[in-house]
Amino acid sequence: MAEYRNFLFNHIGKRTLSIGLILFSLLLISSQSISGSCHLIISENTGLTQKVIDNIRTETIAQADAVMKEKPVTVTCSTCKRSAGGTHDFYSEGDYWWPDPNNPNGPYIQKDGQSNPGNFVDHRLAMIRFSEITATLTSAWMLTGKQKYADQALKHLKAWFVNPATLMNPDMLYAQAIWGRYTGRGIGLIDAYHLVEVAQSAKILINNHAIAKKDAPKIKGWFSSFLTWITTHPYGIDEMNAKNNHGTCWAVTASMMADLTGNEEVRRMCIARFKTVLLPSQMDADGSFPQELKRTKPFGYSLFNIDALCNLAQILSTKEDNLWEFKTDDGKTLRKGMEFIYPYIADKSKWPYAKDIYIWDEWPVRQSSLLFAGLAYENEEYILAYLQLNAYPSHPEVIRNLPVRHPIIWLKFPKQA
Repeated sequence: MAEYRNFLFNHIGKRTLSIGLILFSLLLISSQSISGSCHLIISENTGLTQKVIDNIRTETIAQADAVMKEKPVTVTCSTCKRSAGGTHDFYSEGDYWWPDPNNPNGPYIQKDGQSNPGNFVDHRLAMIRFSEITATLTSAWMLTGKQKYADQALKHLKAWFVNPATLMNPDMLYAQAIWGRYTGRGIGLIDAYHLVEVAQSAKILINNHAIAKKDAPKIKGWFSSFLTWITTHPYGIDEMNAKNNHGTCWAVTASMMADLTGNEEVRRMCIARFKTVLLPSQMDADGSFPQELKRTKPFGYSLFNIDALCNLAQILSTKEDNLWEFKTDDGKTLRKGMEFIYPYIADKSKWPYAKDIYIWDEWPVRQSSLLFAGLAYENEEYILAYLQLNAYPSHPEVIRNLPVRHPIIWLKFPKQA
């Protein structure tokens, strides 16, 4: 766990941006609800859920206490001279793009699956930090009812979305830029995936009146503006139509923001895309994802995409429209996707495809798909496997690919004193 804590405490070093937070990959849990904070009534298997609750409660509160002193760090705390945007604009650079050794001053060239350590990542790390702090504090508020946790979470929410001096503009015009080629790209919207748990935390605190009435509309207004941007700007439309995990992540992000802001039109659109686009076009008959398998990191990307689809089902499903049980005309289901990937989660040595060229040894960890699907299908094997996996990955690539890792804010549970 020390390496895990160290990543964001010390990763930035002497840079202007001071990132200071543990990336907490908490055990995902299921439970009963407080005031409509969650979406789907799934497994009522209290034996399984209580086992995990008992395991995580003390640790969650301790982690929240540890971040109570952390000050907000937003995009305004660090700038990059290569950015075409301003102080309030989120900026990141394409992961797999490197200087051309044959033309050092020219446009970058691509090396698929190989992240360039020289790229600007401060804003991405700040957003991950923000997500971790907000979700951890919200989790502790839900477990204890102590207002101090909600008040501290609000400080971070206001810094990012309300305060004029520190807020982030509600778009990603300059995300995943490529030096010499693009000042920003639609593919960069995947960096916003880490706002999903922020939005869920905000929804819980707002719906349960833990945030002042004067602040709630401003926070929701920011998300509404961002949602409009990702559903209307060419970058957002490009990402929505991506045929691989990027299209899935766009839908998760859009559906969560629609859920927070009450945008039923976008929410229904995301349900339709799950049924008519994402599941039919991305999944093969055996439950695999061909678009991910052909990449240089097929195992990691397969895990990432099944996680994203399960996250989407968790956000969008209701009793009346349960995506966990949806089946395409040719028999594709989330259950089939889990049946494909689970044997390799249980024993990676059986993976019949090429090994990932990077961070092969780090996967799997506590994937959100295992617990969400385990509870939805009442599959104890998935849940037990989840509990045995690494809760504290230290590699930045793995941390980045786990945007949903705070169970308490997602699932229904009894409010505890």
